[in-house]
Parts: sequence; C-alpha cells; structure tokens
Amino acid sequence: MSEEEPLFEDVKFHQKRKHGKWSEVEAPVMDVPVADTHAHVQMMRDPALSLARAGAHNVGFVEAIVDPTDDGFTTFSALPGWLMEAAGDLRRLTSEPDQEVHDCVVAVPRVRIAAGVHPHNAKDYTPALEDDLRAHLADRRVSAVGEIGLDYHYDLSPRDVQQEVFRAQIRLAKEAGLPVCLHLREAHDDGFAILSEEGFPEAGTLLHCFNLDGAEVARWVEAGCFIALGGQLTYKKFDALREAARLVPRDRLLTETDAPYMTPEPLRGTLCGPEHVIWTADALCAVLGADTPEERASLLAQLYENALGLLDRAPTAWQREHVHA
Repeated sequence: MSEEEPLFEDVKFHQKRKHGKWSEVEAPVMDVPVADTHAHVQMMRDPALSLARAGAHNVGFVEAIVDPTDDGFTTFSALPGWLMEAAGDLRRLTSEPDQEVHDCVVAVPRVRIAAGVHPHNAKDYTPALEDDLRAHLADRRVSAVGEIGLDYHYDLSPRDVQQEVFRAQIRLAKEAGLPVCLHLREAHDDGFAILSEEGFPEAGTLLHCFNLDGAEVARWVEAGCFIALGGQLTYKKFDALREAARLVPRDRLLTETDAPYMTPEPLRGTLCGPEHVIWTADALCAVLGADTPEERASLLAQLYENALGLLDRAPTAWQREHVHA
C-alpha cells in the first residue's frame, strides 16, 4: 500500500507504474453477485465510495469487521450514512459515459457486521468491554462474532491472554447464537484444540484468510467450518493454497478481501477495497476449473449462497430477546 495512491473517484481499477503514473486494468465481469465476507470498511479512506465501487462491480454483500478496542463501535453509527452516500456515489459513477459498468449491476451491497476483539488486542479485553460487546451483538445488523482467535506471529498480546479471550468470545458467540469469524496465524493447532474443547458454535465457524495446505484444511472442513479465501489465492507462490481450495467442498468456500489489506494480483501493492473481491472470485473459478459461462455462473452462485447462508441470516432468538436491553 502506498500513502501516495490517489483516491480514484471512478469504478475502474488502477495499477501503479513507474514515475508516479497509474494505468487502468481491465476487470473481470461478474454476471452473478459476489460477496466480500471480511472487510474493514471503517479503515477505508472513503467508506461510502468503496461501497459504491463494490456495487458497481456486482459485489452484493459485505461483512464489515468491527474491533471495539481499535475502532470503538463507530461502524454501527456511521453505516447508515455510508450507505446513503454510497447510493448517491453509485448513481453518479455509473451514469458517467466513460464508466463501463455491467448492465446487471444496480445496487449498493447489503452490509452486515461482525464484532469482536482481535487477538492482537486481547490484552485490552475487560469485563466492561465484554458487556459493551454483548450489548452491540444484540444489534440485528450483527451476524457474527469476529475476528477472534490467536496470533502467534506477532504476539502483541501474551499467548495465555489470547487463549483466555478467545475462549470468552467463543462462549459469547454461542450465547448469542452467532457464528464466529476466526483469525489464526501460526496458531492453528491451539486454535483447533480450544474450539474442540469449547465446542464449535452450532451457528457456524468461518476460518478467515486461510493460507495453508490441504493437510491443514482437511480437519477444519471435517469439523464443519467454512474456508474463506482472499487475495493470497492469486499470489504466485501460493500453489499449496490453490491445491487446498480444490479439496474444500464447494458449499464451504467463501470469498473475502480483508480490505484495506491483502490486495489480489494484478493490483498487489495498492489499497484493497471490497470491490477487489471480484479478482479473487475470478481466480477461484480458474482454480476450480469453472471454465464455461455456465460452470462459472453456477460456482459463483454457490459461493454467494454460502456467504448469505452463514452471514445474512435472520436475527437470532437471543438478538430478538435482547435488542431493547
């Protein structure tokens, strides 16, 4: 990512060249809606514009990630304004004569929220924060607890604290009847063990940013987890990840961005937005051999159905009971 990257107010994709120049890159066309199941929308430089650009590329659903220790709960209050502004941006951008927008694209994405404390910030987890998080989980826009888990790469919180907070949030998700969105880095063994001990939530488990091999993916699939793939699927050195993707049942696969991070090729090195999920979806079609228009449409429809089935459900019984608390 570059701080010098312009904020392009169009629906095109731009690749950085030498001497501060930028060139347009032809984007894959999504004839079927796609989903970004993990985007830090509040971290975008212009959240409304990012959502509008996503809508212009037929991204129909976005899961916005909220960590109260980093961002507070700003997304909850700001989201209605972002969506209203995005609708205006989308009308403006798609009405300009030089913008090539596919005919089927008509709407700003539907946005739901996942809220939870990242393992980096586990040291900041307190009973008061847990109470505040529980209260916000009653918001009917919330559809998951996350991203939660363990990160042994940076160890920004002590490992025993990460484990304790991970367990606490698994229990909170189960209390609320919500799925969990996992962040596990160099900690898959401990993460799997903790989930096995606590019990995988009946509402579902999403393994965010999976980047390992088929041997690792097998036990998560067997446990009933969804596997979310992002920009790394497009990186040249990740052959093992592409092979792992082929081993996952199609009804357990999800697409994501982790925006503003992990931009897919051929745009790596630029800021990532939820609209970039189309590049990962396009790559996944190639990896899984969905070569004909019919096969491609069928696969993309399955991926979208997976996302909505997990993350765009009706409010849980717990949420209905606690919404006015």
